Amino acid sequence: MALNYIWIAFIFVSFIVACIQLLFFGNSQVFVDIVNSTFSSAKTGFEISLGLTGVLALWMGIMKIGENGGMIAVFSRAVRPLFRRLFPDIPDNHPASGSILLNLSANILGLDNAATPAGLQAMRELQDINPDKSRASNAMIMFLVLNASGLTLIPVSVMTIRAQMGASNPADVFIPIMIATFVSTMIGVLAVCVKQKIKIDKVILGTFGAVALIIGGVVWLFGRMEQSQVQQVSAVAASIILFTVIIAFIISGMRKKVNVYDSFIEGAKDGFSVAIRIIPYLIAILVAVGMLRASGTLDFLVDGLKSFVAWMGLDTRWVDGMPTALMKPLSGSGARGMMVETMSTFGADSFAGRLSGIFQGSTDTTFYVVSVYYGAVNIKNGRYTVPYALLADLVGIITAIFVAYLFFG
Repeated sequence: MALNYIWIAFIFVSFIVACIQLLFFGNSQVFVDIVNSTFSSAKTGFEISLGLTGVLALWMGIMKIGENGGMIAVFSRAVRPLFRRLFPDIPDNHPASGSILLNLSANILGLDNAATPAGLQAMRELQDINPDKSRASNAMIMFLVLNASGLTLIPVSVMTIRAQMGASNPADVFIPIMIATFVSTMIGVLAVCVKQKIKIDKVILGTFGAVALIIGGVVWLFGRMEQSQVQQVSAVAASIILFTVIIAFIISGMRKKVNVYDSFIEGAKDGFSVAIRIIPYLIAILVAVGMLRASGTLDFLVDGLKSFVAWMGLDTRWVDGMPTALMKPLSGSGARGMMVETMSTFGADSFAGRLSGIFQGSTDTTFYVVSVYYGAVNIKNGRYTVPYALLADLVGIITAIFVAYLFFG
């Protein structure tokens, strides 16, 4: 429903701004530009969606091997001690714990198709032990903030779109996204722990501290390098990590005596279907965003923010990527459209193009997640879920800007 209002608003705002341009500034070309943008944006959306089929089929095939090979179970066992502490209200051996672990493990691996059903099942099981059926429980809030923070190990969709948009190395945003999404998740979780008076013991501190230490080491190491070295080393490191993941998934499949080839084909078929299904959604949002840009609305907003940032004496290049960050909490497809628009306008390998990819991969669609998951179990009062989820989003945005400058100057 939110995306419906956003889409309508984009079109009506474009029309109003175009009328102002015509009546007060004498820009008689603006309506021609808007109509032309609808055709070019529709063509771009169709071409991008078709181009996604190959890369998306590849990665969803790899992911299916990992899923069938038991990688979700491996992740679940690894994080079980941490999640026992983050969800103290869930009784021991309650099925909600398994569903939560399954959902979060699938999200970490980028398996959206597996994550959503497990998440909805987790909400139903959490509702069973919720004393007030119309009010979100503490466990529900922690679960939703974890989902909204967007913790993802392998940002398949971002790398896929970057490949389609002609990036020289689609995986060069891999490590920056890992850093931004971890910081976003850590701050969101710790804030909820403080709010819910959960004891932050050595397991919680040790888990986040160990990962933060690794990330701090990466930041320190890259901070001592020349910019050209940073891009080269991060590209090589990202490629090694991704290829290691592929090998690990294949080995897991072999150990489980899974037919690895058939699993890959099964996942690749899903990838092809997904690429085809997103065509109308991508065209719809790209047409609306194209109208905003052709009418001058997007330029007006971005230029206004740029002027303010310049007045503050700061670098303004990050502002061009902000439409993606501002759209992400509202709509995943809307943010994807903004990311594609930014890459089309400035280039996939531009600072703004890379930053928009980091924004896309470092947070999740907060309002969508909250509305779908709470709506599924008829929760009317989400309490402080949205403010704390938006806090995690804000931290992710700030961190994304920082690491973008660190890695791409």
